[in-house]
Amino acid sequence: MSDAPEARQPVRLLLADDHPVVRAGLRAVLETEPGIEVAAEAATAEDAVRLVAEHTLDVVLMDLRFGSGMTGTEATAAITAAADAPRVLIVTTYGTDADTLPAIEAGATGYLLKDAPPEELAAAVRAAALGRTALAPGVADRLMHRMRSPDTSLSRRETEVLSLVADGLSNHDISKRLHLSQATVKSHLVHIYGKLAVDSRTAAVAVATSRGLIRR
Repeated sequence: MSDAPEARQPVRLLLADDHPVVRAGLRAVLETEPGIEVAAEAATAEDAVRLVAEHTLDVVLMDLRFGSGMTGTEATAAITAAADAPRVLIVTTYGTDADTLPAIEAGATGYLLKDAPPEELAAAVRAAALGRTALAPGVADRLMHRMRSPDTSLSRRETEVLSLVADGLSNHDISKRLHLSQATVKSHLVHIYGKLAVDSRTAAVAVATSRGLIRR
């Protein structure tokens, strides 16, 4: 795919979400916009990857969670790894660092929340088709904070560890889940405590949740 759709050609979309009502709502909003065409829909992340290979598309609107099977982040990585891949715009209800950072690292061009106004969604689709970044304000603010204050921002691995702490897992369980030694898990927790200025697992989870770093 070129960096921009050809002149006067509609922006062709794939809607990927496991909820039919959500897909219908997105279609209803976007098909009223001039120059935007919904070309296909996918109810699973696996179907999204398959349909991208079968259609000529400019943008994929991708949810993050599809129940069982491949995640939206995994599908994004698979889609963007291909030559001439369409842009992937995440549209989801999840806006924490634990969600946004892996998706952006996987190759997503933009990240919006499902409560975005219709005009913001349409503008993001057009921006994504041109290869421009489109981010929800809260997501953009946190990314800017990470860039300006890297010493106080949690790394992706630290976010994973703390998310599992929030789920009630012990250090032993976390080490098995992430294939790390318990000493490494403890080291991550020490760094997390320092960055968040706390001295306990409970306080770390509370502060990280309040800042939108992890989801509960």
